[in-house]
Amino acid sequence: MSITKTGWIGLGKMGIPMSQQLIKAGYAVTVYNRSTDKEETLKAMGAATASSPQKLIQDTDAVVIMVSDDAAITSIFSGENGLLSAKVSGKIIINMSTVSPAISKQMADLCEQQGNYYLDAPVSGSVKQAEEGTLVIMVGGDEKAFEQAKPVLEKIGKLTILVGDTGAGNKAKLVINTLLGVYSQGLAEAVLFAEKNGIKTEDLITLLNNGAMGSPYIKIKGDAIIKDNYTAAFALKHIAKDLRLAKDIGLSTPLGKVTYQTFQDAEAKLGNEDIIAVIKQVRG
Repeated sequence: MSITKTGWIGLGKMGIPMSQQLIKAGYAVTVYNRSTDKEETLKAMGAATASSPQKLIQDTDAVVIMVSDDAAITSIFSGENGLLSAKVSGKIIINMSTVSPAISKQMADLCEQQGNYYLDAPVSGSVKQAEEGTLVIMVGGDEKAFEQAKPVLEKIGKLTILVGDTGAGNKAKLVINTLLGVYSQGLAEAVLFAEKNGIKTEDLITLLNNGAMGSPYIKIKGDAIIKDNYTAAFALKHIAKDLRLAKDIGLSTPLGKVTYQTFQDAEAKLGNEDIIAVIKQVRG
């Protein structure tokens, strides 16, 4: 099956620029979002809209989902007028959300019962990479379905890899986001340690960025710390959620456990701020 008509569910900070990549690439895109006002940007680019997930999957070859958590996935698939209520077959459903491997296995089983394919395909990268079409995509699921979906995914990301069966993409993403949490807390602690010893944050970040430890992440988040700007590119509440999911699949390493607890403790107060706002939690 060649995918030409693509449905998109979820128009948040990531979903809008990701779906725009498909429109720019010439795909016929139909969107659904619970808040219909967010559909306007896509409609202006030529996208159609659907009144429900049920209607969306009926009118498209494949459906891409980018939402926040397991509860949202359950609603999209099994809720009133959800994807499964359409009772169609031969569709590919690509879930790019960062969710649990367990929910992916559950939804994949339900899709298979109706003759559809399910791929878990979370991404590594933030809004800037979504806008540039340079996300890294890790996929779990059937190899044949992956090959059919790959041309679509390659318009969204610069690298797309099938890493295993259903849920493997989710597991890979949780591994990566665990390192993201560790790295964020590590950067915050380094800044505070330097500060305690009379080293200016600006000087520390300059030194880091010009040495072997330099990275785009340190540049971006170091600049955020310097400017005291914690407007969320990736909200702290999301990494807190991801670390809970990681713990559910066995995260038990020393740094992992410490990072998990730090972000859980920070979530109530700092959840809507950027991930690097963890520096406020570490500062105490």
